Amino acid sequence: QVQLVESGGGLVQAGGSLRLSCAASGRTFNRYAMGWFRQAPGKEREFVATISWASYTTYYADSVKGRFTISRDNAKNTVYLQMNSLKPEDTAVYYCAARVVNAISQYLQEYDYWGQGTPVTVSS
Repeated sequence: QVQLVESGGGLVQAGGSLRLSCAASGRTFNRYAMGWFRQAPGKEREFVATISWASYTTYYADSVKGRFTISRDNAKNTVYLQMNSLKPEDTAVYYCAARVVNAISQYLQEYDYWGQGTPVTVSS
């Protein structure tokens, strides 16, 4: 069983930055691929970024490429999402997710564990 707890969300002005963190329990965290997803009000949950267990591979949604960076610290059982140049359309609840296989994925149905989410609001 893996538990994921996100933090770092909040209110920020357009053009600003936030760093989200996702703390994971479980001794095999460093064997999981991890992902970040988001869900805006009235919309479906969508893929944001994913990272392999050793950080060798990352993949981003086109909408955040060049602005967001996913990273992880396996010693701290934590994955991060650095968000720069934020836009009002980035407003959403951001979710951390874990796959028990070491293969990145942009598909939410391929993730096995989810956090409760942290809200991000970007004002114009």
